[in-house]
Amino acid sequence: MAREYPDRPVVGVGAVIVRDGKALIVKRAHAPRQGEWSLPGGMLDLGESLDDAVRREVREETGLEVTLGPIIETFDRVHRDADGRVRYHFVIVDYVCWTSGEPIAGSDAEAVAWVAADEIDRYGVNPHAKAVILRGLHYHQQP
Repeated sequence: MAREYPDRPVVGVGAVIVRDGKALIVKRAHAPRQGEWSLPGGMLDLGESLDDAVRREVREETGLEVTLGPIIETFDRVHRDADGRVRYHFVIVDYVCWTSGEPIAGSDAEAVAWVAADEIDRYGVNPHAKAVILRGLHYHQQP
């Protein structure tokens, strides 16, 4: 299915991977968000479960195997062109996850970084991704 000008919404997943009070972010290696720091994640493949998509995307981008926690965010993004046509329509499901491994930049990532809540702004993470990261960090602080 085409991501640009799709005939139906495209489903994606994201992972807030938390360890030792920090969350893992990746620097995107490819367009359309090349160079942007964000959560590991990507698009669901046909016939793939959400859980399997999260595990696959994290493995591809960071080399990590993760244990999934709960869904902490579900949202949609609709972008229209100047003529009002839907250029992009994503539905994204974000999970909180944890791991004991060490990340490496994979096929879709230029770099990876563990960040504490007070370090996120230094990486220029967009406000929505920052809010999801903070929610994931908060979730892990709960007793």
